[in-house]
Amino acid sequence: MANYESISYLREQKKENLKNKKVLVRVDFNVPLDENLQVSDDTRIIKALDTIKYLLSAECTLILTSHLGRPKGKVVDKMRMDPVGKYLGNLLKKEVIKLNDCIGDNVSSAVLGSKPGDIILLENLRFHEEEEKNDSNFAQKLASIADIYVNDAFGAAHRAHASTAGITKYLASFAGFLMEKEIKSLNKLLTNPEKPFVAIIGGAKVSGKIEVLGRLVKVCDVLLIGGGMAYTFLAARGYNVGKSILEKDLIDYVKRINKEAEEQNTDIVIPIDSIMAREFKEDAESFNLPSDKIESDMIGMDIGESTVELFKQKIENAKTIFWNGPLGVFEMEKFSKGTNQIAKKIASLGNNVFSVIGGGDSIAAINKIGLSDKISHISTGGGASLEYLGGKDLPGLEALKKNREL
Repeated sequence: MANYESISYLREQKKENLKNKKVLVRVDFNVPLDENLQVSDDTRIIKALDTIKYLLSAECTLILTSHLGRPKGKVVDKMRMDPVGKYLGNLLKKEVIKLNDCIGDNVSSAVLGSKPGDIILLENLRFHEEEEKNDSNFAQKLASIADIYVNDAFGAAHRAHASTAGITKYLASFAGFLMEKEIKSLNKLLTNPEKPFVAIIGGAKVSGKIEVLGRLVKVCDVLLIGGGMAYTFLAARGYNVGKSILEKDLIDYVKRINKEAEEQNTDIVIPIDSIMAREFKEDAESFNLPSDKIESDMIGMDIGESTVELFKQKIENAKTIFWNGPLGVFEMEKFSKGTNQIAKKIASLGNNVFSVIGGGDSIAAINKIGLSDKISHISTGGGASLEYLGGKDLPGLEALKKNREL
């Protein structure tokens, strides 16, 4: 596991050292917008508020910067940060000054003319292709408008971009409150977690979760497998999975994971039944079939009713839970039942368990049923959390280890 104890945290900085400073905060405001370009899920904005409020109370000028979507280095009007700025302003009951770029003379002039207590939101970083290339000149231009840099964007910490890695060469750099909580919560899963430790891994494919599966079989007691990736696990045990998602080239890998789990005395639990359909659509006729009764023309759409009950039993006595990835085709209401029921079960355990949920669909399930306050930690970075738990170094955190002090 990467060691991030040497990172300097914003929490450790005295407010008098921050007063009157211009602080550039890399937030993760890559939030979903609806068809009217309104924020439809504010989880990542809410999670950034602790850092924002702390800096405002220290009488700083706050400069917020983020990406939104994948504009690929082009200006895309529907990916502008304006809706986010407006939403944040409403939350804080305070004006957020939205600029039309993130670098350049106009940006420099606006920041120069700002005063302590102002909140400035820069335009989408990814309108410049230099951001994702970690271009040093671009990073230096970003840094030139600030005195201090704070990275609170855990969701982008696994990217070596100008705003997450390159910028730390030019400014005193610290991890924000959310970044700190993410690191400490994930470390708690890997370093002597309270037992029993149950991990629930779903989503479409095994290929995106190879490292984390390899790590989890070594530290958890029970590993529940759902979603599309479950069918590669089923195939590895000799089941016919019909037309379900199947990564044939990873069957041998799954067999090795199963063998290692046996050696580690980790219980890997795969679906004993599934909700199957012959067409991949919302109104398709569905069938709840045992895993040994799947027909060749059928597609797996959700975990079955018996599997839901089995998973609930495995979760019941857990003291630590990590969940990443939906257990079915969550975006179709008809096939979201497995995911929703497991979300409710985890939430029902309340303070009796240390629970961490990561990944957009898993978080959406908890938010949809209004039980996010029952979860110990909701990770804002699905990909970043998987890479962290898989043992990979995260460039955004590595850069903070080498930061320049105040």
